[in-house]
This record gives sequence, C-alpha cells and structure tokens, in this order.
Amino acid sequence: MLAILNKEINSFFSSPIGYLVIGIFLVVCGLFLFVFTGDYNILDNGFADVKPFFNLAPWIFIFLIPAITMKSFSEEKRQGTMELLLTRPIGFKQLVLGKYFGALILVLLAIFPSILYVITIYQLGSPVGNFDLGATLGSYFGLIFLGGCYTAIGIFASSLSQNQIIAFIIAVFLCFLSYFAFEGLGDLDLFGSTNYGAEYLGISFHYQSISRGVIDTRDIIYFLSFIVFFLKLTQLRLIAIQKNS
Repeated sequence: MLAILNKEINSFFSSPIGYLVIGIFLVVCGLFLFVFTGDYNILDNGFADVKPFFNLAPWIFIFLIPAITMKSFSEEKRQGTMELLLTRPIGFKQLVLGKYFGALILVLLAIFPSILYVITIYQLGSPVGNFDLGATLGSYFGLIFLGGCYTAIGIFASSLSQNQIIAFIIAVFLCFLSYFAFEGLGDLDLFGSTNYGAEYLGISFHYQSISRGVIDTRDIIYFLSFIVFFLKLTQLRLIAIQKNS
C-alpha cells in the first residue's frame, strides 16, 4: 500500500496538478470570502465568523475533489497499466487504500493553509479573538470527513471508466447527490411531519451537525461507514475488472 501511496503523491507533485489544486482552492475561497459581494463575504456580514468558509467549501469540493481523483484508475486503464497493477502481489484492498490516501493527503494539504482565514477572522474580532473556537474546530473535523467522503466517491467513479472526463462527471453527480439530495427529499415532506429519516441519510445533515462544535459519535460512524462503503464498491469493481480481463 505504501508503494502505491508514494506513487500517487509523487504523481501529484511531480506535475503542476498538486500545486494547482491547493492554489485554486485557496484563491477561489479567498475571492468569495473577502472580494466578491454576497452571502459568503465575511466582511459584508459585519461580524467575525468563519462559518461562510465552511458553507462554501462543500460546493468547491464537489468539483475540486473529482478533478483530483478522476485519474486514479482511469489513467491506469488508458495507459494499459491497470492489468499490471491488478497482478501485483499487493491485494485489491491495499491498492484501493493506496489510491485513496494518496488523493486524500492532497485534499488535506489544500485544507491546511485555510488556517490563514481563521487567523484573519481572529484578528478582525472585536475584541481580538472574539469568535467561536469550538464551532471552528468542529467545522474543520467535518470538512476533513467531508473530503474523505468525496474522495471515496471519486476513487469509485474513476474505477468505472477509462475516460477521465466521464469519471469526473460521475463523481460530481454522486457527490452532489450524496450531499444535497437527501436534504431536498426532507424538504419535500415525503415522510410526513418528520423529515429526520431522509435528512439523516445525507452528508449535509452530519456535516452541519459536527460543525456546531459537538463531536457526536453517530456523525463519525456515519462518515466512516460512508467512506468504507464506497471503498468496498471500488474493490468489488476492481475484482470484476480482473475477472473480465
């Protein structure tokens, strides 16, 4: 697994991909938070709160993470090296985990510099440091888990096609569906007076829950189960590819 992990990280940073991903994430967030007028602009809100960043990040991740993961297996298929990977004595589980953590590390590296936004908000507070630290830490945990879920979806989508664009579109659709669809079903009132059942199945519910600053084991179990589910689907997909080859 470590060999695959190192290969993935080297492939990201031996080309402009890794640096572009980190740069694009920070620049886009910075523009929406401090330059463009709107609901996400922190300066327009009139109070020191980093919540707009955590509301914006899921939207950016819906497109950014699939762009990171779309080549994970699609590129191997296109170059004809997929068969070589599947015959190496590392096992399907190690192969999937190596690809997954390689992409996830890049996502975490993109998140880390966003601490600059927190420092900025800290200084803008009146008095200095007047903001909700607990909610901020909880939101970062939620953002990391969210990145983990999107990465698992992206890895699975990449295993479905050798065309990176198709893998990207599938991943974007599944990420959007997983985050927003169940919340939308709850708003439609299809389940009577209580919408809790529908909302609970979506990522958005648990992301917002953990962003309040309370680490609930139910949210953690949900995120971990979600990640394991899509990684298992990826593993089954690779097994099917090997049988058909």
